[in-house]
Amino acid sequence: MDGQLAVIGLGSIGSMALWQASRSSNSVVGFEAQSPGHARSAVGGDTRLFRMLYRGTPSYYPILERSHHLWAELEADSGQHVLMRCGGLSIGTVDGPYLPHLLDTTRINGADHEILSREQMAERYPQHNLRPDDHAVFDPHAGALRTDRAVTAAVAAAQARGASVLSNTPIDDIRETDDGVVVTSGNNSWTFEKVIVSSGGWSRRLMPDYLRAVTETRRIFLSWFVARDASEFSPDRFPIFIRISGERSMYGAPSVDGVTVKATLDGRGAFTPQADTVPRDLTAEEISETTETVTEFLPGLYPNIVRSDAFPDLFTADKHSLLGPLRENSRIYCATGFSGAGFKMASGFGEIAAGEALGTRTFQGLDFVRPERFRTGHALLGQGAATDAPGDRQHAS
Repeated sequence: MDGQLAVIGLGSIGSMALWQASRSSNSVVGFEAQSPGHARSAVGGDTRLFRMLYRGTPSYYPILERSHHLWAELEADSGQHVLMRCGGLSIGTVDGPYLPHLLDTTRINGADHEILSREQMAERYPQHNLRPDDHAVFDPHAGALRTDRAVTAAVAAAQARGASVLSNTPIDDIRETDDGVVVTSGNNSWTFEKVIVSSGGWSRRLMPDYLRAVTETRRIFLSWFVARDASEFSPDRFPIFIRISGERSMYGAPSVDGVTVKATLDGRGAFTPQADTVPRDLTAEEISETTETVTEFLPGLYPNIVRSDAFPDLFTADKHSLLGPLRENSRIYCATGFSGAGFKMASGFGEIAAGEALGTRTFQGLDFVRPERFRTGHALLGQGAATDAPGDRQHAS
């Protein structure tokens, strides 16, 4: 036996699972096909949104609360500044499809929030050009997560506790036996008591058929703009935001380099055949819609995309993640399929995965993310099919 637990994929969720597992076990190994935090995974793109306010499934709220606490723990554990605590705005039409439902979920959860009228927004956050029937909800606990910093900090903290990391080691196969799980990479193999699969858009090749049928890799693109006055878009003056106004939608984060601002179309994840070959350049249509939206929403940005990129992530048919063993008593644990919306809860998801895989903790109220839900006749996800999430619109946050 080569160890108690292997974590395959050290991206947003896997790095956190490794960090949490290292707190309970001195026999943990992480496998990464490239290097932790590499720029071609769903970790790429500088930042992801952290927010306590969202539209949809109330059961996510305890995970968000725990994640909020764990991000602070990671900062204390690593000495790295991971979460920019700048607050967050949800902006939309007063009676539209977004804000009323977000407020419904917020009231169920009892999350702190402040409703801002169009006039209050103009006074406090004049960077946003609102439509006459728009208003906003302010989330005082929101912020921007520094993705590469978070991942590398979690991996380093795990290594400091004795975890081993094998970089540049892509996994070709995992095979469950009566005694453990055999993990294979090229001509090398290892055997572990338990394995967590957390390799994002690369997870499908390690999945059983019933999960391959309800998952697909999608391409998520991001775009950045230069600010006319960068001080207006600093973290102390420009909270993260999500905006759905009429036919247009966008989300973004404050400047982290003092020059550029991330502002990206919301909900544009499109099917891509392979995680390794995601088209990185934006299409003419994507450029046109992005610049038109920025021109209207954020006139303080020059409406020219100065940087863009695209990344793969694994989406499920119902947009909820795969978090749990493949079946009862399985030694293989899934922590993948976060459908473009997992990073904000990555620390919480990592804690759940590590605790359950090691058998040190159990968590209740997670039936909606258990892989076994797809063994009971859920609709299959066809190639390139678009399905509406039962909760929030999915974006790279």
